[in-house]
Amino acid sequence: MKPKFFVYLILLVAGFFLSFCGPAGSDQKVSGTLQNGFRILEIRPDSGVQTFTVYRGDYIKFKLPRDLRDPVARFSLSNRAKPLDPDLEKTSYFKMKTPGVHPFTIGSIKGEIRVIEYIQANYRELTAEQAHEFIRSHGPLVLDVRTPGEYKRGHLKDALLIPVQSLQKRIRELEDHKGKPVLIYCATGNRSTVASKILIDKGFSDILNLKRGIAAWAQKQYPIVK
Repeated sequence: MKPKFFVYLILLVAGFFLSFCGPAGSDQKVSGTLQNGFRILEIRPDSGVQTFTVYRGDYIKFKLPRDLRDPVARFSLSNRAKPLDPDLEKTSYFKMKTPGVHPFTIGSIKGEIRVIEYIQANYRELTAEQAHEFIRSHGPLVLDVRTPGEYKRGHLKDALLIPVQSLQKRIRELEDHKGKPVLIYCATGNRSTVASKILIDKGFSDILNLKRGIAAWAQKQYPIVK
């Protein structure tokens, strides 16, 4: 086989693979839609085993058919059962914090959720040490996506509070920082992953996520404002 033809064949196969699989962390892999900080997964009772893919850190809710009676969800992640409601505002949510494949049932409906890491070119996770140095040297916008109660108990200096459930509605407040670094944190690094995804989808170009959240920051005894 001629060398030029061999190179061409490799490029052709690689191009096919990329076009089929899509880039790592792209929404081509991920199920559902984000609404008010929650990933909504629609259950279709006539589709057999339900299979979904979500990001680590996602908070998920199931959108149910109206005629599904007394739905209760059970996950392999926990023995705890949670009642569900067709009303998305009232229904229970589930925190996806462990990568892997996790079976679930909703009544007689069976399914599984594959939890993957969030990967993007304009997204980075920083340890507490790296975040501390980055704040000192670059002065990014620091965004706290926890609840007001958590914020009052202690937060990073000059952090702007926008709870993750309100972030999509309040995104215009961050418009001036679209092309600047934004360091996001929560309690343990899960809600901040969801918030990172929301901002990147809106065109923010330099998003940093504090790995393991303010818990890791406090463990290093870095300053916390109360």
